[in-house]
Amino acid sequence: MQTNRNTYLFGLLFFCTVGAYAQKTNGIQLWLTEPDRSVLFERQKQDQSFTAPNNVNPSITVNEKETYQTIDGFGFALTGGSATHIIRMSPSARAVLLKELFATDGKNIGISYLRISIGASDLNERAFSYDDLPAGETDLSLSRFDLAPDKEDVIPVLKEILAIDPAIKILGSPWSPPAWMKTNNDTKGGQLKPEYYDVYSRYFVKYIREMKANGIRIDAVTVQNEPLHPGNNPSLLMVPSDQALFVKKYLGPAFKAAGIDTKIIIYDHNADRPDYPISILNDPEAKKYIDGSAFHLYGGKISALSDVHNAHPDKNVYFTEQWIGAPANFAESLKWHTSELVIGATRNWSRNVVEWNLAADPENKPYTDGGCDQCLGALTIEKDSVLRNPGYYIIAHASKFVRPGSVRIASDNPGTLPNVAFKTPDGHTVLIVLNHGSSSQTFNINTKNRALTTSLSAGAVGTYVWNSK
Repeated sequence: MQTNRNTYLFGLLFFCTVGAYAQKTNGIQLWLTEPDRSVLFERQKQDQSFTAPNNVNPSITVNEKETYQTIDGFGFALTGGSATHIIRMSPSARAVLLKELFATDGKNIGISYLRISIGASDLNERAFSYDDLPAGETDLSLSRFDLAPDKEDVIPVLKEILAIDPAIKILGSPWSPPAWMKTNNDTKGGQLKPEYYDVYSRYFVKYIREMKANGIRIDAVTVQNEPLHPGNNPSLLMVPSDQALFVKKYLGPAFKAAGIDTKIIIYDHNADRPDYPISILNDPEAKKYIDGSAFHLYGGKISALSDVHNAHPDKNVYFTEQWIGAPANFAESLKWHTSELVIGATRNWSRNVVEWNLAADPENKPYTDGGCDQCLGALTIEKDSVLRNPGYYIIAHASKFVRPGSVRIASDNPGTLPNVAFKTPDGHTVLIVLNHGSSSQTFNINTKNRALTTSLSAGAVGTYVWNSK
């Protein structure tokens, strides 16, 4: 009898809890981050409701009937160094962290897009490719190709991530081909020798197939990370005419012949050179193999993404890298990255936003000789200890709610309240707002002849979520 009574009480409690939650979600959730870190991506206790306010506050009008691009996701670069720190955690601590990062329930932030390096990036302990050879040797058949370096960290971490989110999108980017394919026989700088264009295209094919054999689908690749920056280690100089030739005569045909549906994305560098991707897309023979163009923002203006979209509206736009320098100014990083990337990139047609990078240690290690020694991870990991840095919260404000398949919708951009709005696949509206001003701001959110009066303190970011059905 006691068991039956306990079962009844548990069922009643469960019903009431679910009912209360359902009732709450009919209101407007506000998830808030304050620039002084007093509130860090926390759902506010009292959900708000639409009313009919009569005031003269500035207004953001959301119009879900006016739609733009579909969203692929928000996330980070899972560098080799990031994976090294994660895999060295105890299994229990790693499981807790990965759930927090890649699940969507509760306060988990639902990262939905990852960028990984094809071979080493400058945030590995050393520079390497998957076919490194003694000086003077070549491997035209790629018989010595081996993913061994990534099997130590990147691949096992990706497998654990895929167990949480099997649909996560993964972008692969090379920092350098094998040194024996290059004009200077070095991991740093140089150019790809024309006689190795064919074998390098097969290198991409082999990489995608080998990753698939390990249970990892590569959704897209960029042809070359920062092709106009040969001073990094690893790196490669690849001018637009070379990239166009490589794509149209070698990489594109190699993917087609192998039946590979992985997307080919060009450029992958700063917004100050929109002419680079436009010139390649102007070549119809190259364009037919290209899905879109990728950008960073260490130079230029985020509006350049719209310039490329307007020149070739049938091709996609992506945002694939931006670092936060250590030690970060939390308030300034939150403001700039939210304004320029989460809001700015998506308002300029980007299907994703990827921050650089997911994790480092307290000394920003590892990095190669000549690599970035000031790149602050979204997480600082020391054994099982995890510190969450600005990048974590910047991405969380979008990744948790703006799920893959969401569509950007129209919203006003009044004064000091930059914002962006989305309609999600499950019928919710998400509005991300930054108060870019120097004082607290009260404002209205208008939609479907309804309105909400709300406020954000100076420098604060709010994500508003409501059921739009």
